[in-house]
Amino acid sequence: MLYGICNISIVPLRLEESDKSEMISQVLFGEHFEIIEKQKSWTKIRLAFDKFEGFIDNKQYLEITEENYIQINNKTITYTAEIVDFVTDEQNELTTIAIGSQLPFFTEGKLKLGSNKYRYDNSVFHGISSKSDLLKTAFTYLNAPFLWGGKTPFGIDCSGFTQMVYKLCGHQLLRDAKQQATQGEVLSFIEESEPGDLAFFDNEEGEIIHVGIILNDYHIIHAHGKVRIDSLDHSGIFNADLQKHTHKLRVIKKII
Repeated sequence: MLYGICNISIVPLRLEESDKSEMISQVLFGEHFEIIEKQKSWTKIRLAFDKFEGFIDNKQYLEITEENYIQINNKTITYTAEIVDFVTDEQNELTTIAIGSQLPFFTEGKLKLGSNKYRYDNSVFHGISSKSDLLKTAFTYLNAPFLWGGKTPFGIDCSGFTQMVYKLCGHQLLRDAKQQATQGEVLSFIEESEPGDLAFFDNEEGEIIHVGIILNDYHIIHAHGKVRIDSLDHSGIFNADLQKHTHKLRVIKKII
């Protein structure tokens, strides 16, 4: 088995081995992964964090050793906390990074990707945060535009939003909404929920297609057009701008 790590800002993870293929997620700076299959121009990978699979361009990652991969897995990961920032390599070249970028082996402002050394001097997320911190982190993404497969404030989808918020607070969610809906404890009523719990929504076929984070006073923050705050009731999400329900409530889950 081969292994790799993302050494540039944001890499599109695609459904198939083509630049024209659907972007199903993104790989952020410092994220590590298994290499499932390496082709002439494309590599199929499995992300270490959520086991999500897809194709990335061969020019957009760095191979690392199995030992290095295991070492990263065994450490508590540190993530960048600034909406946008940069790391500096040993040649003083800058790489722009978005919030939630991973900082392997981070200590005293220094980090390593394989044999490459970098410096990062600003605030970070590290370890497990309280449930109340989920909301503070969620508000960081407020008004971020919707982007299918996105995971940053420059474009994010509904499950990418919930996954990143939980991830930065030290908790693991799977990538897609329907996968996240398999996690946690089912709550019967909205009244049983707490701020930070997840609400899931389905389509006419009963397939879960949307997720958001419950706030105080029957509100929800979710990515729909942009990361926004709307009302939540037993029917689903009510959009005051449109004066109608936009999503049908299926289930509420307590993850932490």
